Amino acid sequence: MHTVFAKEIIISVILIALGILFLNPFMIWMPAPLLYMVSAVFVILFAVFLVFVWRERVRDEREDLHRMIAARIGYLLGMATLASVLLVQAVMTHHTDPWIIAALLIMVMGKTVGMIYSRMRY
Repeated sequence: MHTVFAKEIIISVILIALGILFLNPFMIWMPAPLLYMVSAVFVILFAVFLVFVWRERVRDEREDLHRMIAARIGYLLGMATLASVLLVQAVMTHHTDPWIIAALLIMVMGKTVGMIYSRMRY
């Protein structure tokens, strides 16, 4: 279990580093070919991270509680970040990115569908 946890942490740190590389105003840090390579690595590592999250198994109630707390914190931080970006865009530019609205709606729908599914299944 510890090796899986360590791998998940390493992949998370690499994903964060690659995400920071995408903050590339005026193409200063990365030329276009490197941007494409970083994008491909980001997509691959994100897929690997999703596999780790999907295959995560709990052995007892404590691990289940840890997983639920981590999921709730991640969900709330994601929603707060997207909502903040949406509000800043609306106030500053009077224009909102439809991808941010779509991401917010997908997160809300996913949570709702997941809750309905879990109540019907368990």
